[in-house]
Amino acid sequence: MSKKLFTEKEIKLLSSNNYVKSVSSKGITYTDEFKHIFIAEKQKGKFVRQIFEEFGFDVEVLGTERIKSASKRWQAVYEKNGIIGLCDTRAGNSGRQKERKLTLEEKNARLEAQINLLKAENELFKKDSFCRKGDEEVVLPPFQKYILIRSVIEKYQLKHMVKYLCKIVGVSRSGYYNYFSVKSQEKRIRKDEKDEVVKEIIIKAFHFKNRKKGARQIKMTLAGQFNVVYNLKRIRRIMKKYSIICPIRKANPYRRMMKATHEHRVVPNLLKREFKQEVPGKILLTDITYLFYGQGKKAYLSTIKDASTNEIVAYHVSDRITMDLATETLLKLKKNRRFHKAKNAFIHSDQGTHYTHPDFQKLVKKLGLGQSMARRGNCWDNTPQESFFGHFKDEASIKACSTLDELKKEIKQYMTYYNHYRYQWNLKKMTPVQYRNHLFQAA
Repeated sequence: MSKKLFTEKEIKLLSSNNYVKSVSSKGITYTDEFKHIFIAEKQKGKFVRQIFEEFGFDVEVLGTERIKSASKRWQAVYEKNGIIGLCDTRAGNSGRQKERKLTLEEKNARLEAQINLLKAENELFKKDSFCRKGDEEVVLPPFQKYILIRSVIEKYQLKHMVKYLCKIVGVSRSGYYNYFSVKSQEKRIRKDEKDEVVKEIIIKAFHFKNRKKGARQIKMTLAGQFNVVYNLKRIRRIMKKYSIICPIRKANPYRRMMKATHEHRVVPNLLKREFKQEVPGKILLTDITYLFYGQGKKAYLSTIKDASTNEIVAYHVSDRITMDLATETLLKLKKNRRFHKAKNAFIHSDQGTHYTHPDFQKLVKKLGLGQSMARRGNCWDNTPQESFFGHFKDEASIKACSTLDELKKEIKQYMTYYNHYRYQWNLKKMTPVQYRNHLFQAA
């Protein structure tokens, strides 16, 4: 087992000990006094670790391998030559020759190599894969530094510069040579071949039902549809390696917060953000969102979502934001044979004019539902519904639709996908329909 290297912080800590003569990243030299003390204490029956700790050394910093090695070395020298053998008689107590002075040509060569390395590093950072985010510093992984050094050496035909360039970028020379060894290259080739196979399977899940997905969605889709189990770390590594980009949630710039007029009636907030009550058909969430499609065209989508299962139980699309948009959604809920209204069920919305309107409230009562409303201007009171709209706009091909009929067709396909095939992490990795059936079976 190789001995650990000391960090700058550890070197500073060890140097402060009176029983340390010198310390570098690779080794430590103890005073003769400590060696004498060590032998004396050990003869009293004390353990090696105990002696080091009693004289101010942090064994975790030194490493057990290093203190065991020192103990064996000092004990062997003492048994052979006595106490005199413990004295450090090396020139300068270092055991190494002093570094010779570099010639002017060698200094110029090193300076030129360093400049070329910095140029190559700057070129690398210009690429998208290593771009900086704001003022955040990007740290290259060791393998990338090895490749960088190799490219500079080959491009500028530098000789005998490996050790110096490794020191400049902060990697070990042994690591550099090991990375480009035949054994390591063969190992990377085998790993790449395995990754290619995994990539193809992940891409199938990524494009399943023509809906792009993130790592967690891919994991659940692989397990549910392809009977394949990969951990998240592996999926994310493969996605990063092969630039498999998942949709990024965007804030809705057209968030509608319509105020109720004095003719309309606002009802209390019965939900109070208790969304998950594990009873299908008890808590229904409804809202309306804008949809921009084609060449500057606009439509509106009204949905009703079961808060316990995340299932979309009714929806309606229109190119007009009239009262029919909300009431038609309620009527479609009534026609949905798969929907089973639970006891004391109610529908929750914001305070938009559609939901405070007398016609909407009459229809709600006619369907045997209670009504609840979020506090004014507080979108957090209807978070699951807002979350659905966010996923929908990221994953559905809305802008590609040129007509309202095409838009309705795309929405219908997405609703089927969302309810039956889109696995959700917080639903025990089930789809909304699967989770609804699971709750009914558990009841």
